Amino acid sequence: MEFTPLGINLYTFFNLPSAWWCGVRVKEISSKYCSTKVNLNWINKNPFKSIFWAIQGMAAELSTGVLIMHASKSFKCDISMLVINNKATFTKKAKGQIVFSCDNGEAVDKTFTKLLKTNKSQTLWLKAKGIDKEGDIVSTFDFEWTLLLK
Repeated sequence: MEFTPLGINLYTFFNLPSAWWCGVRVKEISSKYCSTKVNLNWINKNPFKSIFWAIQGMAAELSTGVLIMHASKSFKCDISMLVINNKATFTKKAKGQIVFSCDNGEAVDKTFTKLLKTNKSQTLWLKAKGIDKEGDIVSTFDFEWTLLLK
């Protein structure tokens, strides 16, 4: 898989179809940063005419998980990765397009360095913030990931 927005979006079509059909897309990716986007539409709305919280969670989780996948490729290691905990805060109705971003790439790299050095399972918390077109934070998600070398 190529680590470009197109490559990851094709990956989601085949491997995370619920996210793809709900409109979650990778917008930008680097070793330190990943952003995803989702637009309010009929398949992901709730009765309050905003994006259902679980769809926001998929977009947020993808922005953090792609950073881990990118690091796995950069460090040339095969891993198991799993979310073991998460928490979310919702501060505004999610209407229109919401962009979720995670800029914790340095923490991911440090965790991979420790994982390879110790050969023991590692955990880390990654944060993704969802921002609307007005620049307001609509939700913040924190995911605790566990990583294990295969």
